[in-house]
Amino acid sequence: MSERLLRSIQNSKGNSVSSGSTKGTMSHAPSKSNMSEGEEVYALLPNGTLYLYKKVNGLLFRSGLSYNGNNVVDNNLDVKGKTSTGTLEYKNKFIDHRIFIHNFPDNIGTDVTFLPWQGTGEQASMNNATSSFLTPYTMTCHKILFRPESLAGATSANITFTIHRQDDGDTTTDTVASFIHTPTLVSNTLFTINESDFNVSPKVEAGSKVGISIEATIDPAGGNIDYYITSVWRVEVEI
Repeated sequence: MSERLLRSIQNSKGNSVSSGSTKGTMSHAPSKSNMSEGEEVYALLPNGTLYLYKKVNGLLFRSGLSYNGNNVVDNNLDVKGKTSTGTLEYKNKFIDHRIFIHNFPDNIGTDVTFLPWQGTGEQASMNNATSSFLTPYTMTCHKILFRPESLAGATSANITFTIHRQDDGDTTTDTVASFIHTPTLVSNTLFTINESDFNVSPKVEAGSKVGISIEATIDPAGGNIDYYITSVWRVEVEI
């Protein structure tokens, strides 16, 4: 008996594993209606992950295979079982988004105003405990949400939003990125500045102080009003 025939007999034992073809199973997920009970099929999906599918008791199960150690979770990641508790612990690095509140009441006029990171006390510079934040990790401004209270002044005022930093070891205030909001302001109405709106990437390295300032070309309120401002940051947490 030839070696080729022996391999064919050995490979035919047990449940078959089909790799499909580049025009069929390999390029998309199989359907359980097209699979027999116990059948196993490999499929390489558009996200770059190779999955092994197996039909058991009429249900289609799958397990992802990786060539580089990366894994993809399409739906929920549950770390707590039905009968026991679980803990999701990061051992190296993860990325998430953090929210900061910068609300304050003031008549900003046309002065440069640094937003508070705690409390409601705005400042003329970031050399103040309330107007700067010491970054524990590298952070990138994902978006800024801005909503002024009732405007009684020039609603056509342009407002410049600027991200500043002070590097570790000095108190020089450097400009990181800026954006000029030019459309007409509307009382009690939100507008959003996205990361892509800034002139350059609004990224601040770990260990720096970060500040946010606003400056209007014309007094937008003509008096003291409340400004509601929220910033969202992409944070690269390293354990």
